Amino acid sequence: MTVKAVSFSELPDWETDDHGAALAVFVQSCDKIRVNNQTQAQDWSELCAFAKKTTDARAFFELFFQPVLIEDGKHTLFTGYYEPEIVGSRYRAGKFQYPLYKRPREMTLGKPWKTRAEIESGALAGRGLELAWLSDPVENFFLHVQGSGRIKLNEGGAMRVGFDGKNGQPYRSIGKEMVRRGILSAHKASAGRIKAWVRKNPNDGRRILQHNPSFVFFRELAGLDVEAGPPGAMGVSVSTGRTIAVDDDYIPLGAPVWIDKKGKDPIRRLMVAQDVGSAIKGAQRADIYYGSGAEAGRTAGRIKDGGRMYTLLPHASVKRLLPEG
Repeated sequence: MTVKAVSFSELPDWETDDHGAALAVFVQSCDKIRVNNQTQAQDWSELCAFAKKTTDARAFFELFFQPVLIEDGKHTLFTGYYEPEIVGSRYRAGKFQYPLYKRPREMTLGKPWKTRAEIESGALAGRGLELAWLSDPVENFFLHVQGSGRIKLNEGGAMRVGFDGKNGQPYRSIGKEMVRRGILSAHKASAGRIKAWVRKNPNDGRRILQHNPSFVFFRELAGLDVEAGPPGAMGVSVSTGRTIAVDDDYIPLGAPVWIDKKGKDPIRRLMVAQDVGSAIKGAQRADIYYGSGAEAGRTAGRIKDGGRMYTLLPHASVKRLLPEG
């Protein structure tokens, strides 16, 4: 890993961003910033106190932070994620035949357990672990990828579900596997095209989905503001266009991060690292939260862009990373 300090003037379009919007998101989670030791925690706690009472957001960031470029030798990759909205039921009936499962008590988090194929073949059937039932196995799978969602219940009302652990098996990209098999070309391996192919080829599609042995368990999220985003890894609601999921081996959860995303719809904006993801690995890897619903899903599914991202760290933390700087 290499760390290079840069100036705010080197951040493309820094001066034109809505720094106040970024500050509001930062404040939501600044009390829960995750760092490696107590010394680093003290760096952040002092900043958090100032953040809650500052009236000049841009000056706050420029005064108390130093942008750094953290790299690990891999290319930058931005993707998108969203909160699905899916029709389902609390009960198995009619078309609702595909369960979302609660986490089994005997499973130890972090240790390999039964694979997706084993679970979908009935390993948990009849144990009363079904949290809800969906009508579409493809949407069920992609809900696992996103980790949270809203279910519009067939019997009325809604249920919000969130991540409650996984089976300890490695995440394998079905998009990459479909490209490897020649089913899709690399530039057409979007979420929408993957869904369409699997629905058109249900038997082969089921086997393709089971190429990813990772399986997510859910819990019902009660008492959340229906207008707010789902809770991320920090336990606070994520914010559309201001939250990213990162690899917290490189970027502290809760840190502000300047995004310079290239591609068809470029983004240059200050975001906050408030989430993680099993597929988000690397110093220059981020997943941008695009909101809830089908349109957000279509947008998020098209994102696969390069660029750069710069983490804003307290000056004291940077000095410890760069003792000679």
